[in-house]
Amino acid sequence: MTDPKSSDPSGDCENLALATQLVHGGTLRSQFNETSESLFLTQGYIYDSAEQAERRFTNEEPGYQYSRFSNPTVTMFEERMRLLEGAEEARATATGMAAVTSALLCYLKTGDHIVAARAMFGSCRYIVEDLCPRFGIEFTLVDGRDIAAWEEAVRPNTRLFFFETPANPTLELVDIAAVSKLAKRIGAITVVDNVFATPLLQRPIAHGADVVVYSATKHIDGQGRCLGGVVLGSRDYITNHLHTFIRQTGPSISPFNAWVMLKSLETLTIRVRAQCETAARLADHLAGLPGVARVIYPTREDFPQIKIARQQMTGGGQVLPVFLDGGKDTAFRFLNALKIIKISNNLGDAKSLVTHPATTTHQRLSAEARAELGITDGMVRLSVGLEDADDLAADLEQALRAARG
Repeated sequence: MTDPKSSDPSGDCENLALATQLVHGGTLRSQFNETSESLFLTQGYIYDSAEQAERRFTNEEPGYQYSRFSNPTVTMFEERMRLLEGAEEARATATGMAAVTSALLCYLKTGDHIVAARAMFGSCRYIVEDLCPRFGIEFTLVDGRDIAAWEEAVRPNTRLFFFETPANPTLELVDIAAVSKLAKRIGAITVVDNVFATPLLQRPIAHGADVVVYSATKHIDGQGRCLGGVVLGSRDYITNHLHTFIRQTGPSISPFNAWVMLKSLETLTIRVRAQCETAARLADHLAGLPGVARVIYPTREDFPQIKIARQQMTGGGQVLPVFLDGGKDTAFRFLNALKIIKISNNLGDAKSLVTHPATTTHQRLSAEARAELGITDGMVRLSVGLEDADDLAADLEQALRAARG
């Protein structure tokens, strides 16, 4: 089989609506002209001659060499994500954390300094606080909501700003435009973890960010099947920093997983829209129920950062931090009483899922660090799925009654 060729060149898709791009963008077809994107489960590729192999390895001739470097199925996934994000280039990785780690380490070196928002996923904090210092990379954690804190943390060797927005699990927001403007002024780059918002609700590059990372395991797959990650950015960043790092260190996505993600992207707009609608309804419903101290959701009028949410997001997402009256025992009774909603630390799934961040996703943080972030023992994180909204509301109500004893 020859190298697949594009039947939908990116130039034909650039000006189409996102829903159309998510069905057709980046498609490569073999000589068989298959309808569905092909799954190329291969490690290597055959060359017509030794001279051609030499040209491929010296980058004198385009083409595939080894699936750790690139693969036709993975190329399709990367191109479709590139179109969705509005980036110049994209590279897929084996997991979301591989995307975060690669995005940072491919660019930083000994003696560099990171400024990062303190409100982030526990594994991301491990990369910043534990892993990077092993290689002589310094860090400062700041209150990401306060632009003055970002400015005060800057040092002569600051090379990179990193943050999640909305942050896991409290939905704290960072003003992407303001932080990106500061980064450009000092010659640093901004890396944004955009997993909670998805590219449909927030496009960080449009607000000035340089690099965007995703755990494709979440909404992009959306059905709890495969692991994956994506890093998107400028052609210069991808070509001169990330591409070689991934090629040589090997955090490459499986072609099978990339194929699953491709098929999932076709329904991303429908899924995210429905999940946002249900999440907004449940946020308002839960806020008025006995046993609920507080609900956080970016489109509610009581959301502390609603002005920024309106500036940079087009929807509230499908994650609800819910603060129950009481502590860990109350939260556990609530979780154990749920019938439709399942206990799991994943999110973005078609199934509604719930977890207790203090004992799962953020358990490695000290009690003081969790308190600083607002992660209480009575907090649960609800990821709203595609079930009927009334069924979910009834399940939450009966669990709240059970939690109160």
